[in-house]
Amino acid sequence: MLGHGAKSLLIPAEELLKNVPALDLAVAVESYCYLTTTGRVSGQPREIEIWFGLDGATVYLLSGGGDRSNWVRNLQRDPAVTVRIAGTTWPGRARIVEDPGEGERARTLLVDKYAPGYSGDLDGWRRRSLPVAIDLEASDD
Repeated sequence: MLGHGAKSLLIPAEELLKNVPALDLAVAVESYCYLTTTGRVSGQPREIEIWFGLDGATVYLLSGGGDRSNWVRNLQRDPAVTVRIAGTTWPGRARIVEDPGEGERARTLLVDKYAPGYSGDLDGWRRRSLPVAIDLEASDD
């Protein structure tokens, strides 16, 4: 049962849909995305090129350096990021994936995408990497 005042916390479906970006799912086959974080020390934009998987309006990344990677440390400080794929940029909110089921989906998505064209073994990367999710938001444009 919802407590007193809980009803006011519910968001109407049409409000939620305003925040879902229009995505051409064909971008999922692109080889790389470009993640821009805000430097935790400098405050300056920091862009990296990285493998990604797309599931709906969520971009999944795997950090081989875990939470020691600078880009992960940056997004932990400020989760407001941008993601550019195939020349289109979307704002998003980054988060470390903590749910084991979602983490496994992220790992599977990336390994299934990249293993066929990669000559090395991705099993260790799959097991040890930190999954990160970027929930894309509708652009103000």
